Amino acid sequence: MASSNIIENKDLLASCWTWAGDAAPLRGDETSPIDIRTRIETAARTGWQGVGFIHADLPAIQETIGLKGLKQLLDDNGIQHVELEFLADWWKSGALRAESDRWRSVLLDAAEVLGAKTIKIGAELALTGEPAPVDEEAFHREFDILATQAGNAGTRVALEPMPMNNLKTVEIGAKFVNEVNNPYGGLTIDTWHVRRAGTSYTDLAALLPMDKVFIIEIDDAKTEVVGSLWDDTINERLYPGEGDFETAQFIKTIYQAGWRGHWGVEILAESHRKLPLETALTRAREAATKCLEQAEELLAQEQTRAL
Repeated sequence: MASSNIIENKDLLASCWTWAGDAAPLRGDETSPIDIRTRIETAARTGWQGVGFIHADLPAIQETIGLKGLKQLLDDNGIQHVELEFLADWWKSGALRAESDRWRSVLLDAAEVLGAKTIKIGAELALTGEPAPVDEEAFHREFDILATQAGNAGTRVALEPMPMNNLKTVEIGAKFVNEVNNPYGGLTIDTWHVRRAGTSYTDLAALLPMDKVFIIEIDDAKTEVVGSLWDDTINERLYPGEGDFETAQFIKTIYQAGWRGHWGVEILAESHRKLPLETALTRAREAATKCLEQAEELLAQEQTRAL
């Protein structure tokens, strides 16, 4: 447990949808309508230290400036942290697996060139109702294989527990990665998914194997779900600290549990993606920065009470 009320690492990473403009998961081909140079220069100008890339954007980048050109562009703009996403169906067979393997190659190649520390991957998702049954043996075995391949490419893979997939809670996700126990296979922990799954922040320190927590993402939302969980997660998220999810408390708890990495900011909202990119990135960064400061205040208050 940390004794200091100063959060040493306040670097912020704009997760892929936060800086994609008018693009959203499972909508069209998912590519950003904004050219990559404009996006990177805007992210740098508005104070971000990291960015995330969706898989769908990588082929177009490869065909234009190339991955080495992208790496140079990131370096020239002082972007220090890079994450990649999203790989689905990695445990399956047939046509779905063939498509997944195609994207696996794209993501691993990009990670190696860009120095991306982590690739976010998915589990069995249901947009409505319950997710389809998963072959548990294949799920474990293929995750282990994928994690090893990631390690060989100089990166890691991070599964994201979601209330809409077969890893519904942090507890289930933590049990899974502990069972596989591959050093290159871990978890993404997101405020929205933790809260919507009903997990108490106070339980996180006991539930999470922090050596296997590879990505932290912060955001916010109202207490009441709007539409389905899927509709709510892709259209109704709020900036950190502007909803009911007590994001500063989440940050405080994760920090006290041992997190010392940068903070991903994942804003998926129709209102956000309709904004001009510079406005959207400025609002997201300012809100996240304020939440980090509020988390430090909570740490200080707790420390004072303990004296």
